[in-house]
Amino acid sequence: MSHAQLPMRRRLTAALMLLAAGGIWGGGFVAQSTAMDSLGPFAFIAARFAVAFIGLLPFALFELRRAKSPLGDRLADTSGATLIPEWRGYGLAGLAFFAGMATQQIGLLTTSVSNSGFLTGLYVVFTPFIALLLFREMPRLLILPASFMALVGIFLLSGGIHGELTEGDWWTITCAGFWGLQVALTGRLAERTGLPMTLTAVQMAVACLVALPITLVFETTELWQFKAALPEILYTGLFAGGLAFSLQARGQRYIKPGPAAILLSSEALFAALFGALLLGDRLAPIALIGCGLILAAILLAQWPQRRRTS
Repeated sequence: MSHAQLPMRRRLTAALMLLAAGGIWGGGFVAQSTAMDSLGPFAFIAARFAVAFIGLLPFALFELRRAKSPLGDRLADTSGATLIPEWRGYGLAGLAFFAGMATQQIGLLTTSVSNSGFLTGLYVVFTPFIALLLFREMPRLLILPASFMALVGIFLLSGGIHGELTEGDWWTITCAGFWGLQVALTGRLAERTGLPMTLTAVQMAVACLVALPITLVFETTELWQFKAALPEILYTGLFAGGLAFSLQARGQRYIKPGPAAILLSSEALFAALFGALLLGDRLAPIALIGCGLILAAILLAQWPQRRRTS
């Protein structure tokens, strides 16, 4: 069954899952930055995704036991030709996930949270074109203006970038490319296999296993540092990690990568809202315009699907 033929209720539920993921990520963005007051970026990645994997493992095993078809089936592209074995696809998605997280964490060492939020949001623009290159999946026409609207909205919400790009900014631009690849792969794999919890658990495991040896070789880490960052590790591991990325994988079973990327970009909007509610931050008028553009982009990205089912 194609995305266009899915019941409206199922697509709406999937959209709400992606919005919820964006909300959880928005709430955890500050924790992701403050954790590095105690830990290096790779130690933090290894710790948070070890927690995420342990939390997800029982659900993934239960899902695998209920699966109707083995994961050894092969992923096919839109022309029906074999593209990559599914386990290799899971591994590739995990490497893209790790690369996106690692470059984002490194970028946060030398760039502001505002700049990082805006530049990470570039994956909204990258995702549909990566899906086109990988899967020959043409983005719907309205995805292009919707992506641009979301990008401008994130820019206004963050207040823009003042001055020249720093080293951290360039790391974060690289991170956006990897996130675009991760979103595109997650959408295709979740749709093909119907195993969103397993897919998410594999990505968490790959991120942890790749980060751990890097931590041991290049970072000096002691037990007290993990204790100091424990609240951030638990929140980003269980909620911003396991729960949010599971919602992403489940939602992307029914929503194509382009619209999904726009829905997930709502994390910038939620970050601003949490800042206002919890920290007393107040949005400038230009930031309020950015919020409106993000919401408009989300509605625009979903509009063609609704029209086809009416």
